[in-house]
Amino acid sequence: MNRSEIELLFQNNFPFYDKLTEAERETFLRTSQFVKFPKGMNVHDGAECTGIIFVKSGCLRLYILSDEGKEITLYRIFPGEMCMLSASCVLSTITFDVYVDSEEDSECVVVGGCAYEALALRMPEAKIFALETALSRFSDVMWVMQQILFMSMDKRLAIFLLDETAKTGSDTVALTHEQIAKYMGSAREVVSRMLKYFASEGIVEVSRRGVKLVDKKRLRDLTR
Repeated sequence: MNRSEIELLFQNNFPFYDKLTEAERETFLRTSQFVKFPKGMNVHDGAECTGIIFVKSGCLRLYILSDEGKEITLYRIFPGEMCMLSASCVLSTITFDVYVDSEEDSECVVVGGCAYEALALRMPEAKIFALETALSRFSDVMWVMQQILFMSMDKRLAIFLLDETAKTGSDTVALTHEQIAKYMGSAREVVSRMLKYFASEGIVEVSRRGVKLVDKKRLRDLTR
């Protein structure tokens, strides 16, 4: 992306952008960069203030880690969306570490965290926008926590499989058992055991290509 394309991105996504002075816009643009993240790369390690990340193509995954190293996926960010939790210096009220990985080869625009932090100190609109953007994602986070705490594994897996096929438009979830377990905050063995049960009931077919949904009606019945 060139400079004019990045500026257009900011105009369309930052409601306060037109209120910036020429010097502030120049600082914003100078401290932002177009970055390509290869699949599997750690984009944000939870400690540093990486900045605000706009996804142009690909997909990023946000997750938290337990003391034992268990990953719980909070949500994923798709093209046209932004990651605000990677700008921890702007969101001082966020006291837990969030990690971000590139789930696919991704093209992103990263706004320098320090530059945005300095702007947020001078302009309340920038601070409010950061907080509102972060809070808008907490319904996703609470949904994940609700599933983990209160739902049975068969119901959680049924919801996950149906959600994935709805996103991709395909009847096959092209993910490994290990990947599904990461997204669900579970263990691979548990996911494999449940998929084996689903397969024995004729609900899904499991192969090297992924998990094909054969009987969506029965899968939806499990979510109720």
